Amino acid sequence: MTLKLGVPSKGRLMEKTFDWFAERGIEVRRTGSDREYSGAVEGVEGVELVLLSAGEIPRELAAGRIHLGVTGSDLVRERIADWEARVAELAPMGFGHADLIIAVPRFWADVETLDDLDAAAAAFRAAHGHRLRIATKYHRLVREFLRSAGVADYQLVDSQGATEGTVKNLTAEAIADITSTGETLRANHLKILSDGLIHRSQATLFKSRSADYDDADRACMRQLQDRLGLGG
Repeated sequence: MTLKLGVPSKGRLMEKTFDWFAERGIEVRRTGSDREYSGAVEGVEGVELVLLSAGEIPRELAAGRIHLGVTGSDLVRERIADWEARVAELAPMGFGHADLIIAVPRFWADVETLDDLDAAAAAFRAAHGHRLRIATKYHRLVREFLRSAGVADYQLVDSQGATEGTVKNLTAEAIADITSTGETLRANHLKILSDGLIHRSQATLFKSRSADYDDADRACMRQLQDRLGLGG
């Protein structure tokens, strides 16, 4: 067998991942054209590169079809139930930073905290007869966060497009989304709640706990982790 390493297949995440490995003496590169999802790993024996979308990598790690994968820590937490039992976080990689946050319209002058949001949600339901809508792609993380904060009387509505625009378009009253600079939030007249940080995400190297490892795989994993300065 060989160890399968899943890496984002395009864009800055792919390039930054290649750079991160190169800085540690391992060349990870794409082979063929941009339309060919093939690549090579040099500097350690027994590792096969698998190019996938960042969103597919959590699923493949959880299923054990790849042994290692680089993706956002937000995606692993969102897409893998009981994620810590199914993958191990080997190394935060120092790029791909983004914060998953709760934001509300800027003109909601009395809503600055989660407690304020809870009160606003109760008032909204009393006034309108339905729950306040929060648009998001991150249902699991947002639901767990709001439950732990004691926020009720809301409903999550799915947004797979421009989440920041849903309030302006009147399809939601608030949002929970990823932001890196906050510029898009400001452009859409939204503000982040003072205690509304759900998760601080970055690209992370994960190891599958579900994949099959034979003796050669385990030896290869030890060698790779040593080369990457990860020990264990």
